[in-house]
Amino acid sequence: MHLSTTIPLLALLPTLALSHGLITSPPSRPIGPALTANCGSAVYKKIASDNTSYVEALPDAASKDPSFNPSLCNLWLCKGLQFADNPAANVQTWTAGQEVPVKIWLRIPHEGIANVSVVDAKKNQVVGDMLKVWSKGYAPGRKEADVPIEQREFSVTVPEGLEERCVTAGDCVLQWWWFGTGAKQTYESCVDFKIVKPAVKERAFRA
Repeated sequence: MHLSTTIPLLALLPTLALSHGLITSPPSRPIGPALTANCGSAVYKKIASDNTSYVEALPDAASKDPSFNPSLCNLWLCKGLQFADNPAANVQTWTAGQEVPVKIWLRIPHEGIANVSVVDAKKNQVVGDMLKVWSKGYAPGRKEADVPIEQREFSVTVPEGLEERCVTAGDCVLQWWWFGTGAKQTYESCVDFKIVKPAVKERAFRA
């Protein structure tokens, strides 16, 4: 899910006017060798230089890199970051109804809109209802301290009905999506997870 707008005048804006952010807790997808293999070294270098940067900077770099493989690298899903690069220890295990605390690092704010959703990673499709939505006024101000704490630290509830679709790690992600309406730039950060069914307690019967 994304909005994509290209405005040439953005190139004239100073770097500090642009927004930047990502999920810091739970751990979000990092860079790694699979990113280079599937998205190319140009995309890898862009993200490595600033892992909080915006998606719109990546397609141009990818288009000039012969090693970019669009069938394996969707830049509009988790900014192209690959499940294979995520250490197993970072993959979350959740159950339906569980409350998940989320922390966002808004390194450079820029007011806009945002949401948090479960996304089918194979289809790049939001599953069910969005878990959090800010339809306006997200990340105002000029520094992180200007942003309301409830936009940087909050909880989401794991929805029901994911037990089959998201049972395997890598099939689904929890994605934070932010669009700076002034800068016309998109930010994405993803947490890998799998859903397990809650343990069924056995009853003891007496004869």
